[in-house]
Amino acid sequence: MRRILEIGGRRLPFLRWSVVRMLLGMRRLNRDWQVGDGREEALASHVVAHARAGDLDDNIRVIDDFCTTRSVMINVGDEKGEILDRAVERSSPRLLLELGTYCGYSGLRMARVMPEGARLYSIEYSEANADIARRIWAHAGVDDRLTVVVGTLGDGGATIERLRSDFGFSEESVDFVFIDHDKSAYLPDLERIVHERWLHPGSIVVADNVKFPGAPKYRAHLNEVEGESWRTIEHHTHVEYQSLLKDLVLESEYLGEPAS
Repeated sequence: MRRILEIGGRRLPFLRWSVVRMLLGMRRLNRDWQVGDGREEALASHVVAHARAGDLDDNIRVIDDFCTTRSVMINVGDEKGEILDRAVERSSPRLLLELGTYCGYSGLRMARVMPEGARLYSIEYSEANADIARRIWAHAGVDDRLTVVVGTLGDGGATIERLRSDFGFSEESVDFVFIDHDKSAYLPDLERIVHERWLHPGSIVVADNVKFPGAPKYRAHLNEVEGESWRTIEHHTHVEYQSLLKDLVLESEYLGEPAS
């Protein structure tokens, strides 16, 4: 039976103007994967100016403070980030794949808890976001463990082939996947990963924003295959950096393809 967990609720409900501005710019956000008001570049400059170089914890703290007090960003956030942290810690992955780098915040969180020697490859559609993430990761001192790859799994096979040829992705090599990109691509990209046979029984896939903005086809698919090829926990939580809007994070364990 699917398990449902609820966490969070520590923040007072609010929607700051930076959230409203972001919601008003959703069309551009969905096209360019930047809000359009310069907040992503402002975040990178703020981190370099205010976070201690080489201090991973301080870089995460400064990003959370920026998002809480200045401009909300579309990263996983501190509340849902704790779900991601625990999932990585439990699975102790060696090879991690992220879909949706954005400004690199979730990469920092995973770097903090993944085992020594583990590597994260993060796929990002926007070259501008990829550059911001690289700068933040270098400032935090983790760029030797995190690699951003500009592209998308749905580009006709070019990015998938690069993961194979340049980064050693092969059958049953991927231990952990974090999905936080185009919500309409959640299910197609999961199916691509399964088709490539990169997962093994016990691989973990965590997906953010399943309720808001929402990935209903992804959730419905995992419901349909519950106990067969996947076992899923639904974490009831909140949209990043506020507690007015509810959200869901799905944490799914791959069981392998059922015998035909």
